Amino acid sequence: MPMLPPRSPIDVAMGAFFLNLLRYVVFALPAFVFFHRRTPRRFLSRRLGPGPVSEKQARREIFYSLGSLAIFGLVGVWMYALAQAGLSRFYTDDRHGPVWFVLSIPVMLLVHDTYFYWTHRFMHWKPIFKHVHKVHHLSHDPSPLAAYAFHPLEAVIEAGIGPLILLTLPVHRSAFLIFLTIQLFINVIGHLGFELYPRGFLRSPVGRWFNTTTHHHQHHQRMKWNFGLYFNVWDRLLGTNHPQYESTFEALTTPVPESPTEEAAGSTPELAGELSSRPS
Repeated sequence: MPMLPPRSPIDVAMGAFFLNLLRYVVFALPAFVFFHRRTPRRFLSRRLGPGPVSEKQARREIFYSLGSLAIFGLVGVWMYALAQAGLSRFYTDDRHGPVWFVLSIPVMLLVHDTYFYWTHRFMHWKPIFKHVHKVHHLSHDPSPLAAYAFHPLEAVIEAGIGPLILLTLPVHRSAFLIFLTIQLFINVIGHLGFELYPRGFLRSPVGRWFNTTTHHHQHHQRMKWNFGLYFNVWDRLLGTNHPQYESTFEALTTPVPESPTEEAAGSTPELAGELSSRPS
């Protein structure tokens, strides 16, 4: 028996597109305006890049993100078809109870983090990079608008986590939507361009295992390092954290006396030099 009411493929695709667009507008757009167009003075010392992104870059990031959202809509049609055919483990009732409903969310995050790390490293393989992942790295100093700024082939790879989860895990519809919302929120934070975590966060028992804006921004600057998404597990296990990740984070989050030069630059001179150099 189909698990969902009959809907046309166009209806499903448009519904998925506009739902993802709504999340993008709610999370990415306000973050962009707040941090890159109306930057409060108190955050200037936390800036990772040399300055606000250009209008040209912002338009490019929006253009590719909209294309990715369209592809996510098409993948949504595939996921709907799997559910209709009874081939997915997607459910809408309370058959697995509230405990699994809650636990399934961090489980999905762990599965996605592993999927992201290894597909991300694959897309950095030289024969693949220029055809798939290079578009995303056009944003050397990314903004929140770059959260979904993918080449169409990369968008397909990124969206692949959805069918993978629904084919392997019993997942409630609402839990899956919560997972997708967390995913975008963390994605926006990773591309924020400003470090929000407090000084000493990486030395804490919790902070040691979670990624920061510095971590992913450094990946955009130094492409051979920092491949993880939510957690700093695979990068630690496989030695792919940038050697200066922790020291860069500490330098960025250590309060320094303001000077006219530093305020104009939006970061300390040493940090601006480190973060703005081209990938090696």
